Parts: sequence; C-alpha cells; structure tokens
Amino acid sequence: MKPEDAPLTPPAGSRSVAVTGQRRGQRFDAQDCVAEEVPVALEYNGISHAVMLATPADLEDFALGFSLTEGIVTSAAEVYNMEPVASPGGVTLRLTIAGARLAALKERRRSLAGRTGCGLCGAERLADAVQPVPPLANGARFQAGAVLHALQALRSRQALHEATGATHAAGFAAADGTLRWVREDVGRHNALDKLVGALLRSGDAAGDGFVVITSRASYEMVGKTARAGVALLAAVSGVTGLAIDTAEAAGLALAGFARGDDLTLYAHPERLLWSGDDGR
Repeated sequence: MKPEDAPLTPPAGSRSVAVTGQRRGQRFDAQDCVAEEVPVALEYNGISHAVMLATPADLEDFALGFSLTEGIVTSAAEVYNMEPVASPGGVTLRLTIAGARLAALKERRRSLAGRTGCGLCGAERLADAVQPVPPLANGARFQAGAVLHALQALRSRQALHEATGATHAAGFAAADGTLRWVREDVGRHNALDKLVGALLRSGDAAGDGFVVITSRASYEMVGKTARAGVALLAAVSGVTGLAIDTAEAAGLALAGFARGDDLTLYAHPERLLWSGDDGR
C-alpha cells in the first residue's frame, strides 16, 4: 500500500517496516505495513504431513479447513484436539484426529512442502494430481444479485489487504448475500481453507450459502469449495478449464469475472437465478 496510508496499528498477520522511495518525483522515508508469510507445518497424531507458507492469523481455522478440504477428515467431529506451537522457524499445528482417518491418511500420505498455498505441491504421480470430488447432494439456488452484493461487500471486509495490498480473501455469504465470514491470507488456497475452517467452527450450514473469492478459480479452489458442501463459487477473476470440468462433475455452480454488475457462469447455470426469474 502507499506508506502514507499505513495504519498506526498493523492488523493481525502483518507488521510495520521502515521504507524509503520516490513518489511523484519526491523522495520519502516512511513506515509501511506488509503481510507476514511464515512456514506453517501440520502434524496429525504426531506425524508431519504438510508445510505451507501462510499468513500467521486464524491458523486454527486454517488447520481445520485444510484437513476437511484435503480429505483428511470428513467432519469437524473427527478432529479431537488442535494445538498451535510457535517457534523461531514458524508455527506447527498439532492435530489429533480419529484413528480411522489417521489410517486412511497413512495410506495416501505425501509431502506438500512448497510455495505459498501451492495446492498440488508434492503430488508424486499424475494420478495424485487430480482427485475426484464427490457430487454435491443439495439443490441450492441463489439470486445473481445476492452474489454480486456479497462480492461488493467483500472489499470492505479485507482489513489485511487494505493495510498491505498483498493478500487474497474468501468469504461465505448467506443466501441473501449477507457476508457471514471472511478470511484473508497471502495464499488464495489458504484463505479458502481458513474460511472453511471458520464455517465449520461456526456451525453454519454450508449448503445454505455460497463462497466468493478475490482470486481466480482454479481446480483446487473448486474442489475445496465442493468438499466443504458449498454449491456455488464466484471469483472476481477468471476460471481454468479444469476448474470448469471439476465443477460440472461436482454439481457446483462456477462464476468468474464477477465484478460490479457483471458475472459469467461457466458451470451449472441452473443454480443461479437472474432478476425476473420466478425460481422454478
């Protein structure tokens, strides 16, 4: 962000730094606010599973959401305990999960150490790279106006992005477009995982609302949304071909370029009701 606009108190997940530069031909020295990015390790029942680079805020949400969207657990009830442990090198999230889920994890265990929110880092075979997503069971439909309203509201709920200009956001909205939960992170996958974790912890029904994101919609973003039980994903940027294929197979409505009064439907347009539709 512009240094002169830096907040006096940096929001969680950021810090203030001294900067120097030039603007409009004038040299300056000032304080700026930057997003933090630290290694975050996830351990399940004492077994190291993944290391991601993430913003160190809402990490318990991240751990729970990641566990669900990566298929490690199928519900929050299968996570018995969670303990964040900070160290000079980063943060370790120690989770205790149900024995059956640990056994399944051991069968497909892989290392995910990699770059910021890299959804496929560590896949050892081509077959591991693209996993099928179970089809959604609910028949939820939403008004286009509610989706656009939620996206417009998302902008004002991004305190970390407003301070740093360096983060993505993911929001969960009720059917009427009211934003219920918003999470931010330097990685778009991480922001969505944090959102899913917050949703699980809240007890809100995933099928009663939809997800809006400030990034593009890739295969991983579609898969994570569908595994959370959400039937519509709207992105401010474009979508990928594999994201469309995955959304079609999962029964998820996928919208891209959702900005202002515009949006484009790429999969399951029947889930979106336009102004004047009677909902039948």
